Amino acid sequence: MHGVRAELLDCQSPLSVPHNALADVKPQEEERTMDEPAVIGQRVQRLRAERGLTQRQLAEPAYTAAYISTLESGRVRPSETALRFLAERLGTTYEELTTGRSARLATELRLALTDARRLLATGTLGEAAARYRELLTEAEELALEPERADALTGLGECALESGELDAAREHFESAERILTSAGEPLPRRVRALRGRAVAHLLAGELRYACYVLETALDELNAQGLHDPDALLLLYASSIGPYMDMGAHARAAQAAELALSLAPQVSDPALVAGMHRSVARTLLAEGRIAEADASLAKAQDLYQQLQTRTELAHCHWMRGYVQAQNGDLEAAERELRTAREMLAARSAALYTAQVEVELADVLRRRGKRDEAVALLSRLLELGAGLGDGRGAVHAAGARRLLGLIAEEGGADERAEEHYVLALALLERSGAAGDLADLCRLLGDLLRRTGRTEAALDAYRTGLGHRAAPGTTTLGPAPAAPPFRGAW
Repeated sequence: MHGVRAELLDCQSPLSVPHNALADVKPQEEERTMDEPAVIGQRVQRLRAERGLTQRQLAEPAYTAAYISTLESGRVRPSETALRFLAERLGTTYEELTTGRSARLATELRLALTDARRLLATGTLGEAAARYRELLTEAEELALEPERADALTGLGECALESGELDAAREHFESAERILTSAGEPLPRRVRALRGRAVAHLLAGELRYACYVLETALDELNAQGLHDPDALLLLYASSIGPYMDMGAHARAAQAAELALSLAPQVSDPALVAGMHRSVARTLLAEGRIAEADASLAKAQDLYQQLQTRTELAHCHWMRGYVQAQNGDLEAAERELRTAREMLAARSAALYTAQVEVELADVLRRRGKRDEAVALLSRLLELGAGLGDGRGAVHAAGARRLLGLIAEEGGADERAEEHYVLALALLERSGAAGDLADLCRLLGDLLRRTGRTEAALDAYRTGLGHRAAPGTTTLGPAPAAPPFRGAW
């Protein structure tokens, strides 16, 4: 009786709708994404023959041989219930049976994306970018949207570290659009969102970068989405714009929150590699769900490896705070640590920015020749600091060279550096740095007898001055509850 009832239900065939390219189809949409009945019937017949099953053996106990014959001839559109039963009997998946798209291919693509993330995490930037481009093409061909978004995010991160800011922003924006359209929650979109914010930061758009990061933090906390990885990325990424805008109290708070969320894994690369190997073995054995679970663990660990860039920013912030407190020896240690961590990641633009801070500490410790050599290399040998690309730190390098020149009695050279720094800062929104630079330039002009020019410089600085510790964006984002509980 069960088989007859099932066949009657299966005969109620809905109209066919062309396949929609989505990787994770919602249950209410599954019937609309099936292939035509004739195509499904041919697929069932082929798989049955490959496995040496008769129509009766495939059908029992829920259906009859006659029903399988009707299905294979394409004269009936089977229900989801029937197809899931047949998929289990044929040793395949519902998705593969209905669309011809192998779940194995999707898992293999996720495995390849994990490998690309390993390449990016361990610093082989060129290889990672090339691999992500290949995988983006594969994801598009297979119509796997979440995997396409992951490939775009990976390409954005590669472009970000190599300093190709326009390309990075385009990749991140595309990934966000795909994930938003797929209804993915905010923690799933944070990687792309954070990347977009950092691209704006490195382009000198400080206030907008703050806005993007703070809005995401507020939304996460308001919705109770206290995902530690997402929060760490956002808090750590907000340190840079806070520092550049003179919001040092906010930067220090963000650094401490990020460090409190930092994962405690002795050697995540080894553990992640183990999970990748296990996933490959499981995949070879056809145990796709278990392979996916192992891959998820590997991806989490590679994410922890990628947080080295974020943790380097925390060491950078600590070095800055120690320098402000006059503990120059400790500041130098922290900044050198940050520099080494970023250089190991081939993060050239970030490394250059830390080296500007390190040069300031070296100058204050009396190591002027080392500071000048470091700053000159950054500005003259293609490090890439300049207007629209690390402008705030390029201005910082010029400012430091101006200070060192002024301390050595080379007033004309000092003025040249200050003026170049001023041009870089005026478009960046770094109000605190600009006000300080105008004071230095004004003092130099006044000391050399150019009173009117000095007054103009002072007025420029006063016009851009901001209250200490603010970003003009309102209150800082609230700290997540349960801090330190993870």
